[in-house]
Amino acid sequence: MQELDVSFGPARRRICKVRVGAGAVEALLEDLASMLPGRRLFVVSDDRVAPLYGEPLCRSLASRGRRAELLIFPEGERNKSREVKARLEDRLLDAGAGRDSAVIAVGGGVTGDLAGFLAATWHRGVPVVQVPTSLLAMADAALGGKTAINLGAGKNLVGAFHQPLAVYADVSTLSTLDEDRYVEGFAEVIKSAAVGDVRLFRWLERNVGALLDRDTDALEHAIAACMTIKGRVVSRDERETGRRAVLNFGHTIGHALEALSGYEMHHGHAVAVGMGVEGRIAVGVTGFPPSHLERLVRLVDRFGLPLRPLESAAPSAVAEAARRDKKARGGEVRYALPREIGRMLPGAEVTVPVAESAAISALTEAAG
Repeated sequence: MQELDVSFGPARRRICKVRVGAGAVEALLEDLASMLPGRRLFVVSDDRVAPLYGEPLCRSLASRGRRAELLIFPEGERNKSREVKARLEDRLLDAGAGRDSAVIAVGGGVTGDLAGFLAATWHRGVPVVQVPTSLLAMADAALGGKTAINLGAGKNLVGAFHQPLAVYADVSTLSTLDEDRYVEGFAEVIKSAAVGDVRLFRWLERNVGALLDRDTDALEHAIAACMTIKGRVVSRDERETGRRAVLNFGHTIGHALEALSGYEMHHGHAVAVGMGVEGRIAVGVTGFPPSHLERLVRLVDRFGLPLRPLESAAPSAVAEAARRDKKARGGEVRYALPREIGRMLPGAEVTVPVAESAAISALTEAAG
């Protein structure tokens, strides 16, 4: 198991413990006594993951003399909503949860975002521990403190920065993901390499087979590398006032596609398409070499991820939806675009304005 500590804040005195590897959940059970002494524990999980990992975690805690209440909500991106958050808050209220409470988020990115936002706002903030059980969440969402819910107009438009106390990514939980949900996680893995580590990108090109076969050692290496990249970026720009925006590569178009699909399109698929489209935009805007675009598109395809935008959404509609992206300023859409594989634009202002016509052209080209 690999371990790293990510520091936050002006003096970087707040530490998030990160544990990656088989047996991470056992490490969580051992750490809870010292990490959250005396706090009332509330495990938040969706109705698919709860029987697999939420309930066993509560039983394991009970066997150690630690009671935890399980809060379950319906699975799916569309349930990352105001209504579901309110129902979870009512459950906390009924249970008499106070400022001495703590939340343990067990599940994928939806659970991490929703439970993290719940923790951020309950009594103005209680601790949260992230236990990601999907590759998407392990590679990206669980670390960094972005918590949010969706609105009909767009994704993650309401939320808060609330850093987890710790992240426990147990790769053994990936064995229960169906093939489609497992594979979509590689979109965030590829993104991490594309924005921050050309060596990881090359390693991914050489290890597609092992990763698709769910090799434990390969997964542990890839996930730890992604968390290292994200930890390095976020520790220097916790609230995305500048450099952290590099992590949004592929997400401006990706979030627009998700919103247009009514959140039927899965996040990893949307980001994969988004990287292909935004990579095409980057060729004309940042000088992203066409040969690097070819490598990026080829790697996405080798993992079995989609590259074509939604047939039901016209390029103009996608570009219009992108105007509601959180990075937009004064109606101007800004994109996080690579200069080359593993390297983004230098400096703090890493997003660049892109004309709607350029986005429409790239979307049209990607649609074939």
